[in-house]
Amino acid sequence: MHRVVVTGLGGICALGTEWSAIRARLAGPGNAVRRMPEWERYGDLNARLAAPVTDFEVPGHWTRRHIRGMGRVSQLAVFAAERALEDAGLLGEPLLRGGSTGVAFGSSIGSTPDIRQYANMLETGRGAGLNANSYVRMMPHTAAANIGIFFGLCGRLIPTCSACTSGSQAIGYAYEAIRAGLQAAMLAGGAEELCPTQAMSFDLLYAASRRNDEPRLTPRPYDAARDGLVVGEGAAVLVLEQLQHARARGARIHAEVVGFGTNCDGVHVTRPEQRTMQQALELALRDAGLPPAAVGYVNGHGTATEHGDIAESQATAAALGPVPISSQKSFLGHTLGACGALEAWFSIGMMNEGWFAPTLNLTAVDPRCGELDYIRGEGRRLEVEHVMSNNFAFGGVNTSLIFRRWP
Repeated sequence: MHRVVVTGLGGICALGTEWSAIRARLAGPGNAVRRMPEWERYGDLNARLAAPVTDFEVPGHWTRRHIRGMGRVSQLAVFAAERALEDAGLLGEPLLRGGSTGVAFGSSIGSTPDIRQYANMLETGRGAGLNANSYVRMMPHTAAANIGIFFGLCGRLIPTCSACTSGSQAIGYAYEAIRAGLQAAMLAGGAEELCPTQAMSFDLLYAASRRNDEPRLTPRPYDAARDGLVVGEGAAVLVLEQLQHARARGARIHAEVVGFGTNCDGVHVTRPEQRTMQQALELALRDAGLPPAAVGYVNGHGTATEHGDIAESQATAAALGPVPISSQKSFLGHTLGACGALEAWFSIGMMNEGWFAPTLNLTAVDPRCGELDYIRGEGRRLEVEHVMSNNFAFGGVNTSLIFRRWP
């Protein structure tokens, strides 16, 4: 079995594109949530808040050939992948095209403007607006496919379209492929583009925040006064490699992936199940060969929904005890298919720095939540050897990743 290390990190979200800028925002007083005036036209939508990426532009060196099959979700994904490969020192390297490097990547859905064009066809009977690339931009694995094509990757392609666990499942499955010797390296992560249909989906479940006039005060993960999540967008990619391969080329190592657990509740499509959530965390511990006390910090899923926060925190407390925990969704919203990858990136950055961000807006922990050490205020200095990042998705999908600080 091969050891698996992280040699490249790249991403984009409402907090920025560089870890230094994101770190500064995580230490700052406010979040990236704002009211969306362009959503006022949707009269039945009660939740009008989001955390968009506002300054993204397609890089000038991308050609029309590159972008014609990319919707926004794929553009964000390829942008993150390019930054991660650059960070790893692998851009343009023969390793990418030899069949030993693959991609594991996911999103909740393809690009929604193209889905809308197909819906218009069904409604009107006419194909106006559709072209040869419309399906490519909307297909569920559009981001994974575009990453593979853009960089000429000839290894495995693993699409992980599992809603809010898309990014974390991708990292886990990439880790397993490398550990088993099936690939030398993998690009792994997730992406999501912002769409009002996402806000409406959660609004219909009474799970989206309606504090439209108080964007800085929401979302409020684990807080007794929370009223639901806020959607966001972004993408992140981790470059994973066999340890011996990374050492042979003199790569900088950010962290080691040591544990992964995933399972399915098998109970309800939207209601989280504490028992199987706990089992997913325990699977990751068993995979890593670690006792619960070895985990020094948990990056919680922390959506700021009632059932989610309670089930997740109770499962975490049962599996690990009163471990330090926080949720970055309080800063950049719930990025759905991207959140697992973004939070893995943040977890590694915080672990290496020895500083962990708080959960913003957490003033009074819901007494129904598990007995955990909730990080609040200005964050906390911690020297830890292992961090865990957990995500949970519709369909009852549960994931847990464990990263070890590289000595």
